[in-house]
Amino acid sequence: MRVGFIGLGLMGSGMTNNLQKAGHQLVLHDLRREAAEKLIANGAEWAASPRDVAASAEVVFTSLPGPPEFEAVAAGRNGLIEGMQRGQALFDLSTNSPTVIRRLHKLFADKGAHLLDSPVSGGPAGAASGKMALWISGDEPSYSKYRPVIDAMGDQIFYMGDVGAASVAKLVHNLAGYMVNTALAECFTMGVKAGVDPLLLWKAVRQGANGRRRTFDTLAEHFLPNHYDPARFALKLAHKDVSLATQVGKEMGVPMRLANLTLEEMTEALGRGWQARDSRSSMILQAERAGVKIAVDPEDLRAILRADSNS
Repeated sequence: MRVGFIGLGLMGSGMTNNLQKAGHQLVLHDLRREAAEKLIANGAEWAASPRDVAASAEVVFTSLPGPPEFEAVAAGRNGLIEGMQRGQALFDLSTNSPTVIRRLHKLFADKGAHLLDSPVSGGPAGAASGKMALWISGDEPSYSKYRPVIDAMGDQIFYMGDVGAASVAKLVHNLAGYMVNTALAECFTMGVKAGVDPLLLWKAVRQGANGRRRTFDTLAEHFLPNHYDPARFALKLAHKDVSLATQVGKEMGVPMRLANLTLEEMTEALGRGWQARDSRSSMILQAERAGVKIAVDPEDLRAILRADSNS
């Protein structure tokens, strides 16, 4: 296919290389023409503006730093929307704002074109190797039509439904990772200041129950099915463990902001009379505050985990 692509940075350069290797004819644009020179030498075409990319390609992909850059490329002067044809699709690979995506989706829909948010996860190495996840939401017929192009960029493709859903999923993924990093920094500084060698500490904890699990898989045990009884590990015992850890932090003079907040959550859960419920029952408090009801069919969760274990 004739594939338009805008944004040839660390991520875009890897993805366009894979698209070209897969035999697609590329129409390229970037702030720096030199970023496209190698691809052009191998047969890609250069377009002078985003508008020209849209006018010259069957389908368009963008990989940009964020919402302001995407909005300028998509709907600014000489933007993609000026060159899009009825039925044409734009897949935004950026980590974007779902609010911006949904607003611009309406503008493209008014022209009969389709905007799909398609954020990726895998970093520059994944973009170069093709070992990368793509979360896609928006017009499903467009997703199906251009799936062969998408398959050239990643090996884990997930269709998420209505436009904006994929951007939300990407933000959940990234936010969780950075929050975990912050928590790990707090825990490890406490451990090191309490006298444990950091290498030995890391070697030890990565072989514990939490270290051996995929981060998000634990959600399937209690939080997603909304099932906390019988307890795998009682809340009252977990509260004791966190209390001991925060006490070490106090003794060592280590700030423990997240740990103290965690202890407050668990204490509030104890106040509900949940001592014998599973230790993760304190997660119910956040669901209540958010005003959401989460109760996924356990069999659906088990099917996903089984599929992963067999792949």
